[in-house]
Amino acid sequence: MRKTLTTAVSLVALLTTLTACSSNSPSQHSSDGKASTLVSMPITADCAFRRVSAAVSSARGPGFVTAAIDPNHLLGRPHQYTSKVTFDDSRVPADQIRGMDKGDVGRGGAIEVFGSPADANARARYIQAVLKSMPPLAEYDYVHGRVLVRVSHYLTPKQAAAYKTAAGELD
Repeated sequence: MRKTLTTAVSLVALLTTLTACSSNSPSQHSSDGKASTLVSMPITADCAFRRVSAAVSSARGPGFVTAAIDPNHLLGRPHQYTSKVTFDDSRVPADQIRGMDKGDVGRGGAIEVFGSPADANARARYIQAVLKSMPPLAEYDYVHGRVLVRVSHYLTPKQAAAYKTAAGELD
């Protein structure tokens, strides 16, 4: 009885975690084609970070961004990100991040989740346009669906590519 209860509790915890971090369609379908009661929730930046950091072990964090502390003042605004986290990457040389604020993309990166893929793409294009004239602030930006993964330019292209691969599994 105890083993059955423990297994059931573990299964519920696993399903809750998977559902909370899922971004699939609003309902899952059973083998007979009928919608089941398992409902997926939209992906959040926190869930996206957990998935990315499982694939990129050097990612550390996350740092949660709220509307009150968002330096860009974009969180929750129309056509802007609905959630955001920042993270450090242990491969970024320590001498390069001295003086940077906690949460700066240069320390590792950030994940921003939007209401639509169009909004995520617009944000990535905007960032790249602004940073084009400021090479010291350049960054890698990877959009997959509604998720924008921003990665420090202090990482090599090969190191940053691991984030691109991980971003391909999101949304």
